[in-house]
Amino acid sequence: MPFPSPSRAPSGPRRRSLLASAAGAALIAGGSACSAGSDGSGSVSGGPSLADRVRAAAARDSQGLVRRYDAVLAAHPSLAGRLGPLRAEIVRHVAAFGGTDRSSPSATGSPDAPAGSGTPPTATATDAVRAAAGATGPAAPPGPAGATVPASEKDARAGLAAAERSLADRRTETLLQVPGELARLLASVAAAGAAHAYLLTEGDK
Repeated sequence: MPFPSPSRAPSGPRRRSLLASAAGAALIAGGSACSAGSDGSGSVSGGPSLADRVRAAAARDSQGLVRRYDAVLAAHPSLAGRLGPLRAEIVRHVAAFGGTDRSSPSATGSPDAPAGSGTPPTATATDAVRAAAGATGPAAPPGPAGATVPASEKDARAGLAAAERSLADRRTETLLQVPGELARLLASVAAAGAAHAYLLTEGDK
């Protein structure tokens, strides 16, 4: 008796949307608990805790990534179907870290730091950990908001993939230094970023 052939996994934009949604499911579950309160106690001086500083910087990292997507979309509108679901996922990352989506295709400069974050607008989450440990200097230069978008769609997607991969790597490094729920949130967002990097270059040779 012949057996029915297994159904094939969806491909194309639908597959990308499903993968992006799956990557964000755990994020939202963990993010709600993480955003509800601080994972670490306040500093001895009464300022924001390390967890608060890392969370604020992580929100800015994601805001910067949204701006990069906006720049690529402004230069290559035909990529909207491919990049739209990924950008929407990153906007949810911003919210999970307690930030707001203040970006737009014409936005310039860095978004303001959340009140009381104690971290300069250009600092990354990794920088917040390094500062708490007494290290100086940025761990990695932030991506320029006004960077020129490559003329070809393939190169533009490759640039976004590189930015996603770099940020995911930094978050993986940072999560080892922060407590509980925030570490799990960073791990979830880093995994989503790695998935985005793959999807952005899927099918390229």
